[in-house]
Amino acid sequence: MVLRRIAASVLILVVLAGLLWVALGRMLPVPAPQAPPQRFVMPVAGEAARQPGSVDYARIDSRLQRLVQDPAMVGMAVAIVENGQIRFLKGYGVTQAGGREAVTPDTAFRWASLSKGVAADAVASLANDGRLSLDEPVATHAASLHLPDGSEHVATVANLLSHQLGLFGHAQDSKLEDGMDPRFLRGTLAGLHNICAPGTCHAYQNVAYDAASEIVERVTGEPYGQVLHDRFFAPLGMTGASTGRAALMASHSWARPHAGAHPRTFEISDAYYRIPAAGGVNGSIKDLAIWMMAQMGLAPDVLPRPVLAAVQAPRVNTPGETGRRRKFRERTHSTQYGLGWRNIDYAGHRVIGHHGGVRGYHSMIMFDPAIRSGVVVLWNSSSPRPVGIEYEVMDMVYHLPFRDWLELDKARAPTEPLIPEPPQNEGGN
Repeated sequence: MVLRRIAASVLILVVLAGLLWVALGRMLPVPAPQAPPQRFVMPVAGEAARQPGSVDYARIDSRLQRLVQDPAMVGMAVAIVENGQIRFLKGYGVTQAGGREAVTPDTAFRWASLSKGVAADAVASLANDGRLSLDEPVATHAASLHLPDGSEHVATVANLLSHQLGLFGHAQDSKLEDGMDPRFLRGTLAGLHNICAPGTCHAYQNVAYDAASEIVERVTGEPYGQVLHDRFFAPLGMTGASTGRAALMASHSWARPHAGAHPRTFEISDAYYRIPAAGGVNGSIKDLAIWMMAQMGLAPDVLPRPVLAAVQAPRVNTPGETGRRRKFRERTHSTQYGLGWRNIDYAGHRVIGHHGGVRGYHSMIMFDPAIRSGVVVLWNSSSPRPVGIEYEVMDMVYHLPFRDWLELDKARAPTEPLIPEPPQNEGGN
């Protein structure tokens, strides 16, 4: 009897203690969930830009403010990395002509053909893991790609990523824009004529290049966008990066596309989103700055040195690209292509870069991996003028004489139209 009373008393005490514990738990403040630590430090209120360096950030900012006043401009975002640190990160203009929403460092844009570097990094990363070889025939992993004379069994994965398949440039792009299925179109490439043997000449591709997304999906067994998120975007802290039209339009802030000398917005086509390896990535300028730093070797756990060496090594001369940069020939003497990335001789310095363009959006990246300095730009209009930004920034990095590459000081008649430069072979237009 005594033992029963003792047991009952102990049970009552345990229950009371449990109730007290629950009550105290409800009274005590619940700690907020901790955000994952940022891999790279973001500049706050211009503090980083005020530190001593080669780039005159006040001057750059003043010139960019003048640039965005051009009637052909709508919105723009710019980031500059110097000595491995993000020193400048700023948005200009608005997300939509006539609107009030300002472009910020978190506003999402289309990256257009900068997506090709992402795809090349993904394939090279899988190769570094031993899951494929860059030197094996592209047909091994891309069943939809058929080339003239069966040369998909000769052309390598590296030939695909360096635009050396033997096809003429932009093969079947117009049919892609008409709404045809890209996998079907890759099959029809076999009915075209080669302009050279695979691996012997360079001609820029979009439809064929997207065989890279097929390779990634076949090797991993996962959707292409998921692979990019898991391998790159999440580990690097690229919180605004995504793939696909729906993801862009679901962004908290996103820049609408504009075209024309007096910019007007329009509905986004999904044509180049249907070839994600060639033009399907979205992201903010903050995301693009982080991505550039990873290409500089500052995230070796995500992009090891052998991967960067594989994609950035020059593989083929591109005199056509050098010609397209003739306006800047005083600086860019020659160009070559690696895997999804361009090599550029910039006044004797080796820089890595790429441009992108789909209707209503433009993008560019240029950096020197040796000194870990560079610039990225995104804008949502047809104007070619922002291309000069990369030259004005890199001139400062290398302490070269000032040139008005943005042509802000060039006298122009009020009625003189802004004539777009020839297409830069960087994506759909």
